[in-house]
Amino acid sequence: MSHQPSISVELVPRSAESLASELDEVASRLPSVSHINVPDLLKFELRSWQAAGVVREAKVRRDGTAYPTIPHIRAADVDPDAPLPMAEALEAAGVEEVLIVSGDIADYFTHHTYPVDAVDVIRRFKAELPHLKVYCALDPYRDGIAKEMRYLERKLSAGADGVFTQPFFDIHFLRTWASILPEDVPVWWGATTVTSKASLGYWRRRNLVAFPRDFELTLEWQRSFARQAIDAAGEHGHHVYLMPVRTSVMDYLDGIV
Repeated sequence: MSHQPSISVELVPRSAESLASELDEVASRLPSVSHINVPDLLKFELRSWQAAGVVREAKVRRDGTAYPTIPHIRAADVDPDAPLPMAEALEAAGVEEVLIVSGDIADYFTHHTYPVDAVDVIRRFKAELPHLKVYCALDPYRDGIAKEMRYLERKLSAGADGVFTQPFFDIHFLRTWASILPEDVPVWWGATTVTSKASLGYWRRRNLVAFPRDFELTLEWQRSFARQAIDAAGEHGHHVYLMPVRTSVMDYLDGIV
């Protein structure tokens, strides 16, 4: 039986001001959005857990409350021999859910990283911040299904409470994964915008995406796929997050959520 999925919008924390502005837009024009998830991008000074504090302070929803926020935490940034650097900020921001991603190994001279596996950081978060719901990442294109499932099983065994997928571009492939994942594991299915040849090349080269034959570099195609992803999530009792890239939140999602 289909249900109404929770819908999260991924907002890039370029600055506190830009984030607050986008939150206002979401609150005023996208009534079905229930959550905000925030990536942690090293090219911006505002880290994801700091951005969660901005969302909490905004309190822009129609009922005067703040959106529940799911900040992304890069496992590669977590020193295994030091306290969790974001623990205090997460607590202050009232964060209840986080997503642990592996994180790219940064340039040592600009940002020090650690050879830490996401599995270890998931286990550590569950031990040191047990009140948090911890999501792990699933990349359907990185490896074969069997290998990615084994990695996912390690994350779930470490204590992960649910899954955030990398964006999908093929609804049939999404449904295939939905038929494989454990029924009792909460899933947030991802969708994003790819509207230029350069972006298409990036996803093919960096993320190894195989695009379906009917894929188009048009916002209309991306909006149609977002609707399909929302419907599929509802059919399986799951949720969806929508990630606008190189297009405005409203151009992508107005009238869809």
